[in-house]
Amino acid sequence: MSRIEFSSEQRAAMVEKLQDYFDSELDQELEQFDAEFLLDFFSKEIGAHFYNQGLHDARAVFESRIEAIDDEIYAIEKETN
Repeated sequence: MSRIEFSSEQRAAMVEKLQDYFDSELDQELEQFDAEFLLDFFSKEIGAHFYNQGLHDARAVFESRIEAIDDEIYAIEKETN
Protein backbone atom coordinates (compact mmCIF):
# COMPACT_ATOMS: atom_id res chain seq x y z
CA MET A 1 0.00 0.00 0.00
CA SER A 2 1.35 3.39 -0.91
CA ARG A 3 1.64 6.13 1.67
CA ILE A 4 -1.49 8.24 2.06
CA GLU A 5 -0.79 11.92 1.61
CA PHE A 6 -2.84 14.64 3.25
CA SER A 7 -2.98 18.29 2.33
CA SER A 8 -1.23 20.72 4.66
CA GLU A 9 -4.67 21.91 5.82
CA GLN A 10 -5.80 18.37 6.64
CA ARG A 11 -2.55 17.62 8.44
CA ALA A 12 -2.79 20.86 10.44
CA ALA A 13 -6.36 20.01 11.45
CA MET A 14 -5.32 16.55 12.64
CA VAL A 15 -2.37 17.96 14.59
CA GLU A 16 -4.70 20.49 16.22
CA LYS A 17 -7.13 17.71 17.19
CA LEU A 18 -4.29 15.80 18.83
CA GLN A 19 -3.20 18.89 20.71
CA ASP A 20 -6.77 19.61 21.83
CA TYR A 21 -7.22 16.01 22.97
CA PHE A 22 -4.03 16.01 25.01
CA ASP A 23 -4.97 19.34 26.55
CA SER A 24 -8.59 18.51 27.42
CA GLU A 25 -8.35 14.79 28.26
CA LEU A 26 -4.83 14.43 29.62
CA ASP A 27 -4.26 17.96 30.87
CA GLN A 28 -0.97 17.96 29.03
CA GLU A 29 0.39 20.37 26.45
CA LEU A 30 1.50 18.76 23.20
CA GLU A 31 3.88 20.91 21.18
CA GLN A 32 3.54 21.17 17.39
CA PHE A 33 6.56 18.96 16.65
CA ASP A 34 5.46 16.29 19.13
CA ALA A 35 1.93 16.28 17.73
CA GLU A 36 3.27 15.89 14.18
CA PHE A 37 5.56 13.07 15.34
CA LEU A 38 2.63 11.34 17.08
CA LEU A 39 0.45 11.74 13.98
CA ASP A 40 3.19 10.18 11.83
CA PHE A 41 3.49 7.30 14.30
CA PHE A 42 -0.24 6.59 14.28
CA SER A 43 -0.38 6.87 10.51
CA LYS A 44 2.50 4.46 10.04
CA GLU A 45 1.75 1.95 12.78
CA ILE A 46 -2.05 1.71 12.91
CA GLY A 47 -3.34 3.73 9.96
CA ALA A 48 -3.52 0.65 7.72
CA HIS A 49 -5.97 -0.98 10.12
CA PHE A 50 -8.39 1.94 9.78
CA TYR A 51 -7.84 2.11 6.03
CA ASN A 52 -8.53 -1.62 5.61
CA GLN A 53 -11.67 -1.40 7.75
CA GLY A 54 -12.86 1.45 5.54
CA LEU A 55 -12.31 -0.76 2.49
CA HIS A 56 -14.26 -3.61 4.10
CA ASP A 57 -17.10 -1.22 4.94
CA ALA A 58 -17.13 0.16 1.39
CA ARG A 59 -17.13 -3.37 -0.04
CA ALA A 60 -20.13 -4.31 2.15
CA VAL A 61 -22.06 -1.28 0.87
CA PHE A 62 -21.10 -2.10 -2.71
CA GLU A 63 -22.14 -5.75 -2.34
CA SER A 64 -25.45 -4.69 -0.81
CA ARG A 65 -26.14 -2.36 -3.74
CA ILE A 66 -25.17 -5.05 -6.27
CA GLU A 67 -27.53 -7.49 -4.57
CA ALA A 68 -30.37 -4.96 -4.77
CA ILE A 69 -29.65 -4.35 -8.47
CA ASP A 70 -29.56 -8.11 -9.07
CA ASP A 71 -32.96 -8.46 -7.36
CA GLU A 72 -34.40 -5.67 -9.52
CA ILE A 73 -33.04 -7.26 -12.69
CA TYR A 74 -34.49 -10.62 -11.69
CA ALA A 75 -37.85 -8.93 -10.98
CA ILE A 76 -38.16 -7.64 -14.57
CA GLU A 77 -37.24 -10.93 -16.16
CA LYS A 78 -39.87 -12.05 -18.66
CA GLU A 79 -41.55 -15.41 -18.44
CA THR A 80 -40.67 -17.84 -21.20
CA ASN A 81 -42.68 -20.76 -22.51
